[in-house]
Amino acid sequence: MSRISTVFERLRAAERKALIPYVTAGDPDIGSSLDILHAMVSSGADILEIGVPFSDPIADGPVIQRAGERALKNGVGLVDVLSLVRSFRLTNSETAVVLMGYANPIEAMGRERFIAAAAQAGVDGLIVVDYPPEESAEFAAAVRAAGLDLIFLLAPTSTRARIEQVARLASGYIYYVSLAGVTGAGHLDLADVLSHLEVIREFTTIPVGVGFGIRDGATARAICSIADAAIIGSRIIQEVEADPAHAAARVGHFLADVRAAMDAVVTTAP
Repeated sequence: MSRISTVFERLRAAERKALIPYVTAGDPDIGSSLDILHAMVSSGADILEIGVPFSDPIADGPVIQRAGERALKNGVGLVDVLSLVRSFRLTNSETAVVLMGYANPIEAMGRERFIAAAAQAGVDGLIVVDYPPEESAEFAAAVRAAGLDLIFLLAPTSTRARIEQVARLASGYIYYVSLAGVTGAGHLDLADVLSHLEVIREFTTIPVGVGFGIRDGATARAICSIADAAIIGSRIIQEVEADPAHAAARVGHFLADVRAAMDAVVTTAP
C-alpha cells in the first residue's frame, strides 16, 4: 500500500478528511521551502503537493505563476525539487509528498530516470498536468511499478468518457478542479461540485480531493462535507508572497486555522 493510500485509510478510520496544501518549490528560496513543508505538517497537513517551477504553466493562475517565476529566478529546477524532497525525508518519513508540474522537465530528464529519481528521493505521487490519460497508460504502469501513485485532474467540463479513462489509470487520489479556469479564480459552487463528485464516484472508489477556490477554513469545511480532501494552493502562495521572511510561520498559522475548521466537521467515512 502506498503512503498516500495509507494516509487516506487512517483518516477514514478516524472519520476525518485530508488537508492537502500546495507550495511552489524555491519560493521564496529553496531553504525557506523546506521550512514551509515542515510548518505545513506541524499545522495538520496530511499530504504535501510541491510545485515544480516551469516557464510556461498552462493551468496556473497569476499567483502561482508569480511563485514559479520567483523560483526560476532562483535557479530552481526539477533536480533541486528532488533534492528538497530528500532533505524533507531526513526528518519526516510519514507525510505523503506529491510533485505537481508539467511534462517538459520530465521529458528533458527522461521518464525512466525521473521516475527512479523521484522514488529514491521519497516522492509518493505525481501530477503531470499535460499528460492526458489517453496517452499515459505506459507512464502510469511505470509509475506504479516504482511504488508511486499517478494522480489526474478532472474538471467540470470532463466527459463521462474522460472520467472513465482517468478512473482506470489513477491511483492515490483524483484531483477534482472545482472551477473551469486557472488556479486562484472564481467562486466555489458546492452544489455543482457535489453533482460532479457523484458522477466521478460512479467510476471509482479512490479518494477525490477538491481544489481551486478553497481560500479559508469555511470553504475547506464546506468541501470536506462532500469530498475526501481539501486542496489549497493559491491562498498559501499569497501568504508566502505577503512576507517572504516569515513565510513558514504565516503558512503554518493559516493552515492551523483551516485544519481546526475541517476537524470541527462531523464526517462520515465514504
